[in-house]
Amino acid sequence: MTDSADGVLRPSDHADAAPGSGDDIASPRLGVVGWLRWGWRQLTSMRTALVLLLLLAIAAVPGSLVPQRSADPNGVTQYFTDNPDLAPVLENLSLFDVYTSPWFSAIYILLFISLIGCVLPRTKHHWKALRSEPPRTPARLSRLDDHRTVTVSVPEGQDASEVAASAVDTAAAQLRKSGYRVARYDGRGTFSVSAERGYLRETGNLVFHAALVGVLIAVGVGGGFTYTGQRVLVEGQAFTNSLLDYSSFNPGRFVDSNALAPYSMTLDRFDVTYVPPGQPGSGQAGDFAANVTTLTPGGERQEGQVRVNHPLDVQGDRVYLLGNGYAPTVTIRNAEGVEVFHDSVAFLPQDANMTSLGVIKVADGMPEQLGLIGFFYPTMDTLTSGALTSTYGDLEYPVLTLRVYAGDLGIDDGTPRSVYTLDPTDMTQIAGGDSGTPALTLMPGDTQDLPNGLGSITFENEAPEGATGYAGSVKRFASLSIHRDLAGPWVLAFATLATLGLLAALFVPRRRMWVKATPEGSAIRVEYAGLARGEDPTLAAAVDQVVERHRSSLPAPDDQSRPDTGKVD
Repeated sequence: MTDSADGVLRPSDHADAAPGSGDDIASPRLGVVGWLRWGWRQLTSMRTALVLLLLLAIAAVPGSLVPQRSADPNGVTQYFTDNPDLAPVLENLSLFDVYTSPWFSAIYILLFISLIGCVLPRTKHHWKALRSEPPRTPARLSRLDDHRTVTVSVPEGQDASEVAASAVDTAAAQLRKSGYRVARYDGRGTFSVSAERGYLRETGNLVFHAALVGVLIAVGVGGGFTYTGQRVLVEGQAFTNSLLDYSSFNPGRFVDSNALAPYSMTLDRFDVTYVPPGQPGSGQAGDFAANVTTLTPGGERQEGQVRVNHPLDVQGDRVYLLGNGYAPTVTIRNAEGVEVFHDSVAFLPQDANMTSLGVIKVADGMPEQLGLIGFFYPTMDTLTSGALTSTYGDLEYPVLTLRVYAGDLGIDDGTPRSVYTLDPTDMTQIAGGDSGTPALTLMPGDTQDLPNGLGSITFENEAPEGATGYAGSVKRFASLSIHRDLAGPWVLAFATLATLGLLAALFVPRRRMWVKATPEGSAIRVEYAGLARGEDPTLAAAVDQVVERHRSSLPAPDDQSRPDTGKVD
């Protein structure tokens, strides 16, 4: 140690340089190409790939918190209605189209490039390693932690070198049978075999990452050929798989909406069971089943059921049951008795007991356009407050109440309006509420006059002939989702490969084994050693198994033979 000018001790070989003297150590300038290489190494590192994978998972979270246009366009419209201040902000951030947003696509593409940049070089290196021989036997196996030594006497009349060579041949055969790749390395007066196994671990690692790339490709490309559509069908109503017959339709970018799979489907009957009153869980729905008949271009008719979590396959499409409810059939006639409206209108359930809300719009045939907001109660009861409610989901005492509005429905200017909502801004309430006229109250089969002599309204009874009570008096509807996903099988296949590769990478140990025999006069010294390539807590037991198996094929060990587990320097 020497003293510097400032009194601080410095090593004797320490180079002091005054700031600005020109002797400062400086890194070379990278330049454009250098920075590009540095950026590529950072992007294609496994650490970056893991960070991007985590970012992709985080970026997908908003897609489950707010409705997405691709899956629930009506939900997006309703979100704008319920949150007029927040919705525009989310729109500017593309949170209603998360999976097609620029920022999500950027993470997706960077992850794709990163994984490919990780996998390709490692695959090349792994391929070379698979074709190479196991490494040469170390000169001093005793330096390895897992080391064993056995001294064996040579039978009288046999050459020690021949016995040593035979012992190594036997060890090589046993190791090869155990799944090791082996190579013989004989030197001056020594005979040895080098063995290696566990390349499946790295293979599994590469398969896992390659499968992730496959999942990304399948989702990215297959999503372009995927479409999802929704349709509400009332009992007895038919649906044709064409763009015009969908309530909403969300195609991938490569989908030809004019070339959808040709078929038609009719909802014959919707079955639902309820827990009877007085039993545990009274009023809860048990099972739902939409009984449908499909017709394909060849004229083949096929009956099937769509149930919750049990979709129906039709011409490559999968039909899912999303919801159900009641669809009261209403007939409206004008003052001259001419029928101006007749339809089964889907009423949307509002609670577990199927209290349902619906809207009826009459655009023509009346002096003014009519809008009716109705509540349907399958089993009507009155609360202490005087409000009506339903106490049971099945048709025990069905009642339909309607508030009537007259005026402009707001549909003549071409502005799209939801069939499930009514905007009464330009209308006058003529029945119910503060209109001075009670709301209309009807049961199946009832007819009442509309206010102001506008005509009449009938709640049709749809019960089949001979039915008792109100069973079947009101039709039901089923909300169906028709989905075609060409990427699904590919994603499943790649996900299975990724799982298998991950299991191999986690549980297959990679290790090396050596057996070395050295003649020593009338005996031979046999050494066994193992080396783990990574964490391998079972290595010592594996070496013991090799020793035990090999010793059984050797002449009886000498009394001085010893297992050596210590590290010898």
